Amino acid sequence: MPWSNQNGGGGGPWKGGGNNGGPWGQGPQNSGPNPPDLEDMIRKGQEQLKRAFPGGGGQGGGSLGAKGIGLIGLGAIALWLATGFYTVKEGELGVELLLGQTFGVSTSGLNYNLPYPVGRAETVNVDQIRDITIGSREFASNRGTSRRDVPEESLMLTGDENIIDVDFKVQWNIKDPEQYLFNVDNPDLAVKQVAESAMREIVGRNTMDEIQTGDRPAVQFAAQELPQKMLDTYKAGINIIQVQLQDVEPPEQVIDAFRDVQAAKADNVRLQNEAQAYANKIVPEAEGRSAQILEAANAYREQTVADARGQADRFLKVLGEYEKAPDITRKRLYLETMEKVMGSSDKIILDSQGKDGSGVVPYLPLNELNKKQGN
Repeated sequence: MPWSNQNGGGGGPWKGGGNNGGPWGQGPQNSGPNPPDLEDMIRKGQEQLKRAFPGGGGQGGGSLGAKGIGLIGLGAIALWLATGFYTVKEGELGVELLLGQTFGVSTSGLNYNLPYPVGRAETVNVDQIRDITIGSREFASNRGTSRRDVPEESLMLTGDENIIDVDFKVQWNIKDPEQYLFNVDNPDLAVKQVAESAMREIVGRNTMDEIQTGDRPAVQFAAQELPQKMLDTYKAGINIIQVQLQDVEPPEQVIDAFRDVQAAKADNVRLQNEAQAYANKIVPEAEGRSAQILEAANAYREQTVADARGQADRFLKVLGEYEKAPDITRKRLYLETMEKVMGSSDKIILDSQGKDGSGVVPYLPLNELNKKQGN
């Protein structure tokens, strides 16, 4: 063939200069079986024809050789075109490329695209949930699965200038296969670096107590939302599903002292709660006694004022009657007073002019007899 020995025997116009992947560089990785080499097939066909028809096949042999070469070429082209069929599995999407440019996305099933190097198809699993653990690594041991801390990833500085050890897991999947394939060189590394950077920013905005004992769901939501915005800015085609905080502890070197501080804080809170409970018990009782005393004082005041007003009214009425008939009123007051005084005391009646000279006047106390009979 005219190009069989060009470019130093490199294998045709698409293999020159030591490039084994065509004019666009290295061929696709894991995109199915390699297409047949047309030049190699034609060269082998020529050699077989030469062996079958020595000297070009005699008279008329040239015409038969040309037809054979044409049939071989057509068969090779048919085989090459047949390599364009590819299968997309359930849960996957296929990205079809033509001359290095994307022109479609295929769904599950049997699909076709022009073979390499004109076109190719890349398939990605968009339903698979991937996860990355940051701050620790899991490894198999005699006791099962163990975890090893990675301090260069997990040690972070909080807003109150304390160092805290944060281990967390990021779950993600692919939401745009085209962006995922061509905009990010290493998606796993990109997710890890973006999530770690976002977590450091969130930890730096909060204190140690807020990170460790505060609202964990709020921290996890922020750690999911912030890296998602960053990845969308990069057009990475990645969706952050969930961020889970695993271990949030002080560094191992100071964990004993930190636990002592936490225990002291817990005791402080407990004592405050007990004092508040005691205050909640005593204050209502004191307020009740105070209200009772005030009510008794108010009642005594009302009673005293009412008695004083009654006495004043009675005095004014007596005064009115006295002004109308002073002698009669004075005599009535005297008799009423003597009745009160004499009615509550034992009485002995003396008569200085008695016959016997003793002066004692006998009398029958009918009122006292009636009282004794009633009892």
